[in-house]
Amino acid sequence: MAYVNGELVAEQDALVSAFDHGLVVGDGVFETVLLDAGRPIALGRHLGRLERSGSGLGIEIPRPDEIRSAVADVVRASGFERGRIRITVTAGNGPLGSARLSARPTLVVAVAPESDPGASSSVVVVPWRRNERGALAGLKTTSYGENVLALAYAHDHGADEAIFANTRDALCEGTGSNVFVVRDGRLVTPPCTSGCLAGITRALVLELVDAVEQDLDIAELDPSRVEEAFLTSSIRGIQPIAAVDGARFADCPGPVTRKVAAAYAELLAANAEP
Repeated sequence: MAYVNGELVAEQDALVSAFDHGLVVGDGVFETVLLDAGRPIALGRHLGRLERSGSGLGIEIPRPDEIRSAVADVVRASGFERGRIRITVTAGNGPLGSARLSARPTLVVAVAPESDPGASSSVVVVPWRRNERGALAGLKTTSYGENVLALAYAHDHGADEAIFANTRDALCEGTGSNVFVVRDGRLVTPPCTSGCLAGITRALVLELVDAVEQDLDIAELDPSRVEEAFLTSSIRGIQPIAAVDGARFADCPGPVTRKVAAAYAELLAANAEP
């Protein structure tokens, strides 16, 4: 079952118009929420970011109570204990070009089962760059063509995730993840000014443990230059990086990563709305 513009419908009936601007030009925003033990995790934080992304793209986001109700209905209908909840809002119907109409936004909420993430992940640095000064920098939009290409590149090179540098050759983010490294015993992650998305799990880690936001050259991701590294995302949680461009970390997961993962797991077990 899925929720589409006010109706809970079967998967085969979860349809939007061929003129929906989200389909035509990727004019939309979204959130991916972890469903864990039947509970949407950090839904309030996700709705806050959805509102910020909508504001940045100029899309009016439906009321939070409507989205919460839709999420509850879809989760109840699915019966899933663990899954991926996708909340998508587009600019609604528009012309077959970049201009918009004054249309009602489209709201779709759907859920799919999700297996546990792997114990670790291997990554590759892709040859393309995130534009930290672009109009969409820091917004979670449905314009994901770059990520599709980058993830395919990673898979073609035997890796699980792709890592972007920005136009300054600084470490930025993955296709759907943030990156933390341990350098000289300190936990460091790129600041949002790098062009990375302000990840929900990233924010929780920064609140949970002693970590700093600091620009890092993309070369700092090399296992010869840092002791540990891990990815964060709503679905991955805290996932150790085992190898970068084929070079492996000697200790995976390292002690800092284990500490962060334990603190994060304890937080979610106690509170679905951290």
